[in-house]
Amino acid sequence: MAGWNADTAAGPLGAGTVTLVEGSSFCISSANGDIHPEHPHGVFFEDTRILSRWNLTVNGEPLEPLAAKTTEPYRALFVGRVPRSDGYADSPLIVERLREVGAGILEQITVWNYSPAPAECLVSLKAEVDFADLFEVKEARIQRRWDKSLEADGESLTIRAAWQDVRKGVVVSAGGADVAPEALTYRAVVPPHGQWSATVSVAPTVEGSGAVAQFVRPNESETSPRDLRRQAWVSKIPVLQMGNRSIERTLLRSYDDLGALRIEDPDHPDRIVVAAGAPWFMALFGRDSLWASLMALPVDPSLALGTIQTLADRQGSVVNPMNEEEPGKILHEVRLDVSSALALGGKSAYYGSVDATPLFVALLGEVSRWGFAPETIAALMPHVDRALDWIQNYGDKDGDGFVEYERLNDQGLINQGWKDSWDGINFADGRRAEPPIALCEVQAYVYGAYLGRSWLAYNAGDVDLAVTYRDRAVRLKRQFNEQFWLPEHGYYAIALDRDKRPVDACASNMGHCLLFGLIDEDKAPLVVERLMSPEMFSGWGVRTLASNMGAYNPASYHNGSVWPHDNAIIQAGLLRYGFVEEAQRISTALLEAAEYSEGRLPELFCGFSREHFDEPVPYPTACSPQAWAATTPIMLVKSLMGYYPDVALGGLWMNPVLPESYGDLHVTNAPMAEGRITIDISGSTVSVQGLPEGMLFHHGSRPWAVDLVEQARRHGKP
Repeated sequence: MAGWNADTAAGPLGAGTVTLVEGSSFCISSANGDIHPEHPHGVFFEDTRILSRWNLTVNGEPLEPLAAKTTEPYRALFVGRVPRSDGYADSPLIVERLREVGAGILEQITVWNYSPAPAECLVSLKAEVDFADLFEVKEARIQRRWDKSLEADGESLTIRAAWQDVRKGVVVSAGGADVAPEALTYRAVVPPHGQWSATVSVAPTVEGSGAVAQFVRPNESETSPRDLRRQAWVSKIPVLQMGNRSIERTLLRSYDDLGALRIEDPDHPDRIVVAAGAPWFMALFGRDSLWASLMALPVDPSLALGTIQTLADRQGSVVNPMNEEEPGKILHEVRLDVSSALALGGKSAYYGSVDATPLFVALLGEVSRWGFAPETIAALMPHVDRALDWIQNYGDKDGDGFVEYERLNDQGLINQGWKDSWDGINFADGRRAEPPIALCEVQAYVYGAYLGRSWLAYNAGDVDLAVTYRDRAVRLKRQFNEQFWLPEHGYYAIALDRDKRPVDACASNMGHCLLFGLIDEDKAPLVVERLMSPEMFSGWGVRTLASNMGAYNPASYHNGSVWPHDNAIIQAGLLRYGFVEEAQRISTALLEAAEYSEGRLPELFCGFSREHFDEPVPYPTACSPQAWAATTPIMLVKSLMGYYPDVALGGLWMNPVLPESYGDLHVTNAPMAEGRITIDISGSTVSVQGLPEGMLFHHGSRPWAVDLVEQARRHGKP
């Protein structure tokens, strides 16, 4: 996952924690809406905590939480009651806090009085700001001490701070309140069976200008900017109906979360990319954003294009051991406003990822099939070829044909694949593998990159180049199956270590190789048998590590947990090799797991067997919402639909194998090239309407690029 080292991870957010997300801003609070600096709470704007304490009291008492409802990913309603001072159990004073996150927060506070007598209320808000950056909060190591000043002016409190040459500020606005540095106070008399309301906001100042980032208050506009943004998103994504209402709810929740996780490229405001996840990864990541946008292609292909373009703009150009940048390399993560040295590599951009670069190329190969203008794809080709140069010259430093990683400094990530916790790659006996490490799934991504480049050349009419990269892929596949296959175990090694020894743990990574087609046909049944064994399949999904391995721990981050995105990739790979029943089993297990968390799959959950726990056991620090978990239900259903468009080939292929329990599927407004299509599936019967001119519908399996390029080689033309 996104830069998460298990030895430096934040502690659990705690039961009842509420997380709100809007673009790169987010808010984490307790169940009653309060924010406490001693917890990993706060309001974050551009990776800086602009509110570290936000405590509401009524008559000197904090609220007893009753309910917290997230109405949209960026808006929540907290309901609490004021404890009585006379010893009676039930209080007549109920408080609602309607909170919205954007450039700061906007909060409407309403006190309801359910007694027959008027109630005098002293409503007080205490605000503090520490301007800690995200890494300081996540790791509970606040390093910097800011020189702060507080100024109460009328109905607002301005907090300014300086650290070295950095200047920041926050304005707290509270109309009708008595404003003092220590608190904002309202003196209200709430009528019998009546209510009293006030609206407060917290917003950062725009650096260098002193201006305040503005919130639109609910009473100033019928529709807030967040709502307008959501409406614009909803208008361009598919509308679906499914016979199974539970699965339909999960898919709609995925749409909402994906919409909330979209962020703008600050250099190109019209370009939208996918952030990795809340709360700690509301930023652009190489691996995470690429996978999430790939999985979301049926919903909004422009997310994938925007992600690729933004990563291309930040592609490595020099050798820099501090942040592990290398020419052609695709970054691991980029932060907007991180000032502390706790950031990976000590800088805002960090490049310590072995898989983002081949995924970048492989994804563009897929994106090119969705009907973007040829000149748009052509503009990215220099970046593609630089990425392929990195694979050859830096990814494979020893020239053995495999891409390996080893961090370039002792502050970087020890492991640089998707299982990037410090103890994520192990032998069967539990010993940790030593770098340089060549991961099995990374070789699959490189294989996909070669085929992706071959396909892009084929589309451009360059058959010779298409055949060159197709042949590179064929050589890699042969070499991989010779050196990674463990015949005595019947599965593939998770990696080769520094001595080129197979790292013999049975792990989920080999499932990624199914998706990209790297596994030999004769070995696939044994791999599938292992993936679906009781040691690997928990009943809720495939574990990251088999339960009979030395490092197995069902409550670990990468050594026995279940990751939804990992399973979605495996499920799609199973279908590629024709293992329909097993793919349906994984899909159904995950979609049933989502029912226990209101339709939202978390980043991961624990790997305990379903026989021992009849509902998924949460992992304490899992991100939620998280991009590739949010897109998992989309990919699961898309794969079961056999949904595969290729505008350049002039076709849409579909071969549905949806389980009967899912019911009929009706989709309208689905993006396809410059148009929108309607899809109806009932059992194995498919109907498609509205295909762009020149596109034909084919009921059957997709054509594979490697086969088409081979045909071109034989006939000497596409």
